[in-house]
Amino acid sequence: MKKDIMLILVNKRKEEAVMVQKILTGWGCLIKTRLGIHDGVLGDCANAGLIILELVGSKKKHAELSRKLNLLKGVVAKLVELKA
Repeated sequence: MKKDIMLILVNKRKEEAVMVQKILTGWGCLIKTRLGIHDGVLGDCANAGLIILELVGSKKKHAELSRKLNLLKGVVAKLVELKA
């Protein structure tokens, strides 16, 4: 079994969330599973967040998605391949 995972750290969540969402929506057919995590509740939300994606499709498209996310200031995307 093999899984392609992308980890996305959004350090300026309040400023970059809209652009991150637009990019992920545009590449939505590659995303099988999405989990978003950030600290905070109600009025005390952290400005950093973590998104974990389980991806499908080609490695070339995964790399392009990662490249587009990494162009955003305060966003770091990494691809991970897990094999069992």
